[in-house]
Amino acid sequence: MLDQAGISLAGVAAADALLATSELVTNALRHGGGVTAMTCHVADGMLHLSVSDANPRPPATRTGSPEQPGGFGWPLVQHLAQRVTISMHTTGKTIGITLPLA
Repeated sequence: MLDQAGISLAGVAAADALLATSELVTNALRHGGGVTAMTCHVADGMLHLSVSDANPRPPATRTGSPEQPGGFGWPLVQHLAQRVTISMHTTGKTIGITLPLA
């Protein structure tokens, strides 16, 4: 999809898009009970991505420890995205991001 929008797959923007997508999907699988929906499109040089899961709790920033490594994904998504939205609903939540591709 990025290449069809004229975004070089060898560039930093594509790497950022892949990383943010991977983090949102991984978090939905690891903490949200699985991905229940996902949408993605490119418009006006921006990637618009949303990932829904079955957990109604919002994401939480945490710090990793030797016993529980991790805690870097959510802050990374927030740093890469120009806009982040979290919509809570009765069956879980949807996290949407807008990521610049230029």
